[in-house]
Amino acid sequence: MRVDIITIFPKMFDSVFGESIIKRAQAKGKIKIRIHDLRDYTLNKHRKVDDRPFGGGSGMVLAPEPMFRAVEAIKTQDKKHKVQTVLLSPQGNKFSQSMAKKLAKRKHIILLCGHYEGIDERVRQKLADEEISIGDYVLTGGELPAMVLVDALVRLVPGVLGDKNSLNFESFEGNLLEYPQYTRPAVFRGLKVPAILLSGNHKKIESWRKKESLSRTKAKRPDLLKNKA
Repeated sequence: MRVDIITIFPKMFDSVFGESIIKRAQAKGKIKIRIHDLRDYTLNKHRKVDDRPFGGGSGMVLAPEPMFRAVEAIKTQDKKHKVQTVLLSPQGNKFSQSMAKKLAKRKHIILLCGHYEGIDERVRQKLADEEISIGDYVLTGGELPAMVLVDALVRLVPGVLGDKNSLNFESFEGNLLEYPQYTRPAVFRGLKVPAILLSGNHKKIESWRKKESLSRTKAKRPDLLKNKA
């Protein structure tokens, strides 16, 4: 999988993508992540990528030309795959695990990070194949949502996680939250691990986990059960 990210703050990604699973996935060659500074694609000698909005109003709007030039330049480098271009936007569809699974099947994705008061509407109309939001709140720009998206996708790429079965027992799989997890010691400050987990009876443990998962979902996220139906 290849992910290209277009942003005006490329250094924001250094620490996040240089650690943990994302770093190892890149080292293994499972994913290629390329960060593009939008200012490199402007024809303006001052590397200016924004301007005042037509019709007045506060703030600045990202201009269309640099974004179009960036996307077109990236696409010319990949003639093999159909590239999916995603605009990170509060107006987009809310990101979910099922959406992550669909995107993870793509060979090449371009993420567009908006900033300031927004992005020229023609970018939304002509460049974006899809708009994605990570939640109903406002952030300064699309950089943090892009990091969230990449983190969710990387772990779904085959061969990235050491235990491929771990993906089957996580929150939001099957629209259920994950069951409670415990590790050593069996007793900590008077708090005991449920006896069933120490029994060695895997069939009973599996049954207990399913029951706990359902119970936790009913208590914390009943909306997920509606979606499951």
